[in-house]
Amino acid sequence: MRGALPMIALAALGLPLLAPLSSRAEPAMPGQAVAFDRSKGNCLACHTMKGGDVPSNVGPELADMKARFPDRKELYAIIFDEERRNPQTVMPPFGRDLILTPQEINEIVDFLYTL
Repeated sequence: MRGALPMIALAALGLPLLAPLSSRAEPAMPGQAVAFDRSKGNCLACHTMKGGDVPSNVGPELADMKARFPDRKELYAIIFDEERRNPQTVMPPFGRDLILTPQEINEIVDFLYTL
């Protein structure tokens, strides 16, 4: 009950109440968390996408992904090892180099299909 009194006082003064840090900006999906995590997917380093806060133009914008890649296996393969399809790519082989697990890649594909 200790924290309730200051919150009531703030509300009485008409000051906005902030949500606890643990509930702020929670990713909508596990794949979004992995994609935005700088130590994991780090997709925002190269791609612009909805929900991202850093515009980039190294790689293509990640939008309308389900229409662009109706075969889920193709998008998975790109994330796993784009060098197989395009030897000139600068995209890291996230699966081949064990940066991401197969589950994490599937979570990212699930997330990308919402864009």
